[in-house]
Formats: sequence, C-alpha cells, structure tokens
Amino acid sequence: MTTTMMGTTMATGSRLPARVRIMGWLVLLMLSALSTVVLVVREYQLREIDDRVNRSLEQEAEEFRSYAGTGRNPVNGRVYDHRHELMEDHLRGQYTDTAEVLVAVREGPSPLSKDTQGLPSSTDIELDDNLLRSIMQDGATTGTTMTPGGEMRWVKVGVLASNAPADAKPSAWFIAGYFLDQARAAVTSTLRTLIVVSLIGLVLTAGVAWVVAGWILAPVRTVRMAAAELTEHDLTRRIPVQGRDDISALAEQFNAMLDRLEQAFATRRQFLDDAGHELRTPITIVRGHLELMGDDPAERAEVIRLCTDELDRMARMVDDLLLLAKAEQPDFIKLGMTSVPELTSDIDAKVRAIADRRWILESLGEGDARLDQHRVTQAMVQLAQNAVQHTNPGDEIRLGSALTWNQVRFWVTDSGPGVGEEDLARIFERFARGENSTRDGAGLGLAIVKAIADAHHGAVTVDSPPEGGASFRLELPR
Repeated sequence: MTTTMMGTTMATGSRLPARVRIMGWLVLLMLSALSTVVLVVREYQLREIDDRVNRSLEQEAEEFRSYAGTGRNPVNGRVYDHRHELMEDHLRGQYTDTAEVLVAVREGPSPLSKDTQGLPSSTDIELDDNLLRSIMQDGATTGTTMTPGGEMRWVKVGVLASNAPADAKPSAWFIAGYFLDQARAAVTSTLRTLIVVSLIGLVLTAGVAWVVAGWILAPVRTVRMAAAELTEHDLTRRIPVQGRDDISALAEQFNAMLDRLEQAFATRRQFLDDAGHELRTPITIVRGHLELMGDDPAERAEVIRLCTDELDRMARMVDDLLLLAKAEQPDFIKLGMTSVPELTSDIDAKVRAIADRRWILESLGEGDARLDQHRVTQAMVQLAQNAVQHTNPGDEIRLGSALTWNQVRFWVTDSGPGVGEEDLARIFERFARGENSTRDGAGLGLAIVKAIADAHHGAVTVDSPPEGGASFRLELPR
C-alpha cells in the first residue's frame, strides 16, 4: 500500500521543468502584487474624486445661499427685485470645473425657463425638462441621476420670491451638477498607464526570472547530466563544487554519494572476482574426487574426507570474504572506551590456546583507548595464528601493547623465517602468499587485519630483519 501510494504521488507530480515553475511562480507573485497595486490605486482615486465632487457641490450650494441671502448685487449694492436677475448674476460670476454644470431653473409653463453655466464639455450635454423636473420634485437636496452624458451627481437650492410666505414652495431652483464619468476619465487614463507599465514590468520580471532561475539551477542540471552519464562501469565523474550555498552543498553530497557508490561497486566486483577465483579450486577438487570415486569403502572414505576438508576450507573462505565485504560498511566497528591492559591480557589468554608455542607477554599499555575491542581481538588472534603458521612447536612468540598520548599499539613478534623484501609491499593484499608461506588458508587473514585497522583509521605494519623473524604492529588512534 505504501509503495503504491508513493508511486502515485510521484506520478502525479508536475511535468514542467523546475526553471519554468520558478519563473511561473515569480511571475504569478509579481502579477498578484501589481494587480493589488492597480486595485488599490483605483479605489483610492475613485474615493478621492467622490470626495472632491461632494466638496465642490457643497461649496457651490453654500456660495449660492450666501449670495441669495443678501439679496443685493455685490458690485453696485442694488437690491434684486426678481429671482431670475439674482440667479443670472450669480451664474455669470462662477467659474466651473471641467465636468461641472450650474443650472438656474424657474417654474412656469412648459418648457421650463433655465440658464446654464459651465464649460462646453458639460453644457453640451442636454438636460431636458423631464430630467430637471425630476430633480426639482425630488425630496432630497442632493442625489444622482442618469443623463445623456452619464451619471450626474447634483445638489439643489430652492429660491422663494421676495414677498412669498415662509411656508411657500420654491418656484425656482439653483442646481449644481457634476458629471462623474468625465471626472473619472482621468482615473481610467491613469489606470491604463499603470497597467501598461505593469505589463512591461511583468515581461521584464519573466525574463529576469528565467535568466536567474537558469543560473541557480545550472549546478542542478550538471548533477542531472552527471547522473545520466553514470554507469556501473564508470563512476568516476564528479561535479566541481564552487561556493558555500545550498547548491554547492547538494553537489558535495552528490559527490559523496558517488564515492560511496564507487566503493560499493568496487567491493562487489572484488568480492565476485575473489569468490570466483578462489572457490573454483575447491569446487574442482571436490568434483574431480567425486567423479573418480570407486566402490572400494576405504577409497570412498578417503574421498569423503578430502571433500569434507575442501568444503570446510570453502566455508572458511566464504566467511572471510563476507567479513571483508562487511568491512566497507559504516557499522563494521563499534567504538567504545576500552581498558588496554585488560584487553591485552584477554588476547594473551586466548592466543595461548592456539598452539604449543612459548608465548611471552612482554608489555601492557596502561590506560584507556576508544576502539572496538572485539575487532581488535579478532585482528590480534589472526596475527597470532599467522605467527603460529610460520613457527614450530616451542618457538617463541611475543606480544604486547603500548600507549602514547594519541596512539595505541599492539604487536605480535615471531621467530620464524620472516617476510621476504619482495613480499612486504603485497603481504596485506587479498589472497597474497609470501615466498616462505606454509599455510593452507586462502590468504585472507592479513587482509582482514588490514581492514580492521583501516576501519579504525589506523594502520598495520610489518618489520622483518634480515636475520629472520617478523613483527606485525597494529597502530590505532587512541
């Protein structure tokens, strides 16, 4: 179930390249920001225009009320006898905005008597009698109405005759109107310009995002191309690391992964080569004896003994090969603080049971070291076994340990024939046999010792003086 779900999730992922997705997200973010700016500017401009229109209309109405309240011509001081003279003089003294119109309307037989003041852009808009009557008959003093020139916001002030009673209805009206569509035209022009500039900025953003995304993803593309070129037989390609950013960290991790893969494949190939080479001999021996085995009971028993010995040797060889293969794994050793004198004493007790030799414990290192005591014991027992195979009963074999401030040393010294100078360089290789070798093993013992030393980040060395004997030292970081 988990595998199916994971496969489904990966299958439904986007097929778009990462570069396109990065550019798309940046363009979408920019588009959202620019759209928000346009909407905010539009709303702000419209509110500002509404406030300006309302203030302008209120100002026109207030100016007319003040003018009509005096009832006198401000130039000559003459008192007006007729309303129409007052309204006409007031209109002649006004200067209107572009979208503003002032109208003086007097009741009478159809058509209405009206005077208009304003710029041609406003006075050219026909305000018919029906529209004016609807404004005059409206109970409110301000409102909006539709005209041939679009929506108009208006304010009106009623005018009474000089001798009319206080409760009389006005028979003349001063109407100030403002055509909103004309006032908002500037907002439309501003928004159009802002939208054009935003689109240009959006295109530039897309181009810059494309270039920057390509620059950022170039190392990722290099990783992808390197991965595509990798095969089991060629894991040598590495990615150059530049800088200290996340992409550089990715390249470092990729190179480290390739190192591990190369080591793993090398270990596998070596294991297969070693197994194929070394196991072929015992298999051939077993097969040959079984094919030639006769009916004689003594002969059959001897063949069975020989085959059993070869199978045992094959089993030991497989165990050693598996151990060497495991040595490449990170959990091959488990480090812990270990008492070196106790570990050395335990090793001495164990190796004495290997064979009849004169075992001498010549030194005990005093102190603790951080190491894997089981692997160190395994390596020392292997060195002791190697010394036994090159000595005779009763010969002397010495072992010991020593510590410095940064290193711990273990050694096994035998009195055998020693190691030839030509064998010193290859004695720790797999299946290597020295010139003086008398062993029946596969030649993996010293390779195992070297693997244990390498896993501790240490080393194993050998000294063999011309007079004979050999001293193997295991040197590990403390």
